[in-house]
Amino acid sequence: MDDTPQEITSLVGREVYTNNGVFVGEVEDLRLNIDGEAVTGLALGGLNYELFGDQVRGSRGVVVPYRWVRAVGDVILVTDVVERVKEPDEEQEEIVA
Repeated sequence: MDDTPQEITSLVGREVYTNNGVFVGEVEDLRLNIDGEAVTGLALGGLNYELFGDQVRGSRGVVVPYRWVRAVGDVILVTDVVERVKEPDEEQEEIVA
């Protein structure tokens, strides 16, 4: 593994996928904690609206907490928690139907 420090701006433009290979979006910006000198979130655009449903329609994007990041390489892998974003709606639809 290469331990050479990388510019955090190298994350911008990378595609983000879940552990299960589902496309989430593309990194457009970063949320930083300046005092702690750490990345705290990834601001994503170009979202997979099928994943997020109507919850983000009309928005410019979403911020994914950096703690969800599992691996950074040519793409960024995040925990599959993000895939569960629309489950409550689906469960509610099942109850109503």
